[in-house]
Amino acid sequence: MAIDSSMVHANTESDHDGNESPHRLNERQVERGTIVLLFLGSLAYLWLFRRFTTLEPDEGIVLQGASRVLSGQVPYKDFFSFYTPGSFYLVAVLFRVFGNSFVVARGSLAFAGAICSVITYLVARRVCSRGIALFAAILATIAGFAFRFLVLHNSYSTLLACVGVYCVVRVAETGGHRWAFAAGTLTALTFLVEQPKGGGLALGIGLGVLLLCRAGLLNRSILWPILGGISWPFVVVLAYFSSKHALHEMISSWLWPLHHYTTANRVPYGWQNWSDQSREMIFRTGPWFVRVAKAIAVSPGLLVSILPLAAIALLLYWIPQLRRQDAPISGAPYYVMVCSTLSGLLVSVIIVRTDILHFMYLAPLWYIVLAWIMGAPSQSKVLQRVRPIFIFYVATAFGMLGLAVLLVTTGSRNQMDTRRGVIKTGTPDTVIPFLQSHSKAGDKILVYPYLPLYNYLSATTSPSRFDFFQPGMNTPEQSREILASIESTQVKAVLIEPGFPEKFANSWPGTPLQFVVRDPIADYVNSNFRVCKMLSSSEGWRFHYMVRRDSSCPEPN
Repeated sequence: MAIDSSMVHANTESDHDGNESPHRLNERQVERGTIVLLFLGSLAYLWLFRRFTTLEPDEGIVLQGASRVLSGQVPYKDFFSFYTPGSFYLVAVLFRVFGNSFVVARGSLAFAGAICSVITYLVARRVCSRGIALFAAILATIAGFAFRFLVLHNSYSTLLACVGVYCVVRVAETGGHRWAFAAGTLTALTFLVEQPKGGGLALGIGLGVLLLCRAGLLNRSILWPILGGISWPFVVVLAYFSSKHALHEMISSWLWPLHHYTTANRVPYGWQNWSDQSREMIFRTGPWFVRVAKAIAVSPGLLVSILPLAAIALLLYWIPQLRRQDAPISGAPYYVMVCSTLSGLLVSVIIVRTDILHFMYLAPLWYIVLAWIMGAPSQSKVLQRVRPIFIFYVATAFGMLGLAVLLVTTGSRNQMDTRRGVIKTGTPDTVIPFLQSHSKAGDKILVYPYLPLYNYLSATTSPSRFDFFQPGMNTPEQSREILASIESTQVKAVLIEPGFPEKFANSWPGTPLQFVVRDPIADYVNSNFRVCKMLSSSEGWRFHYMVRRDSSCPEPN
């Protein structure tokens, strides 16, 4: 037994010959038109963001890794990464086809975000009106994907997870083995782009399928196509890296975060990453009504972290409905499958980093729960009374958040030519022009500790296997490897951020103090190199361009 597989709550009348009524056909046409317009509108909106950058440190990891793959290097063997390889090879393929540029990678995000918004709509539409489902899907674009529009493995894994959730919903509706095989395949691909999210997706899907099987709503044979779908991508990847003699390094790198990532990245649930200056500006600066407006604008960050908990609560409510002696309440399999999958994805956030950013990566899926709160059928009179107020709040708060993100992007007028294409920043950046003026493409320049995007945009490379280094997360052995690389390659220039330790309190509060106080790589650089030029990023971060003490500083252009 499965819930109605119809995509929407449309009139199902038919004539005596079994043909669909004109009303039904018209409803399908409207639905398809809505989906197409939603995709194109989301794509056009996100396309506005493709050149703007705040030069986030994380963004360069995948870009630089994809460039290494494009040059023939193999992850884990030729360069360090604890990511699974999917995002590197996906972006490398895009670079191979369309050219190695920043805007090509960013353009792929626009397509990914538009697809995710369509998935939000399709899944929410099964129990919500068209208006509510469309509202949630629009929020997934303007206050979801656009919120952190960066080339990261998180973005691509969210796309795969969203499509995977849609597939398991179709499994609950139809019991079809093809949908089950597709769900398993997408689970494996999600893991191969981001291992925690793939593992969480597998956990959630497995729980949902087992619950429906126990209730007799799915045949246990559905497990075989799911397992088959999960297996084949891993077979391909294991065979490939084995042929490259990098299998052991790959498995060790996949397990590396279990021992080194979590300590430095452990934060309280829903951590906002606000600095003291940000808190002062949001809550204590300006007239009271301005402070209230700013508090409303940032409140979605708090609500988004609550939505997964609401999914768990709904799961606990709907599970008993599967055990009814008579037919289960209509919609129970749908809610159980979606809520169990979202619960598994919440586990993936908890084991990695429970800050607002990691919740926002999965916003297109959390907003399905938001749509339920705003418009799913409910017998609760209290919920029915408060819904208009809640919808008004969501429209106001999330609209303000989306508008703020949009204005920052469209208001940027500083345009910069880089070796990877034209980019836009909010304020001038002096680092990239200086790097490009005093280096050639392919030069080895150590950008330390953590901004590989400068290497990527200037088309320079790190002298070691490490494109980034985070004290307290990366190990002392790895720091010694970087030092050995600096010596063996006779690196002539270093770009270092002397104020990086100031970021630990807000970004990585769990970092052991000894790694903040003493950094052997920074100590070595300061002892063996001298400052030639003080530079600043578009975000106001200070950088020192340094050369060896026995070398002369480059002549000004």
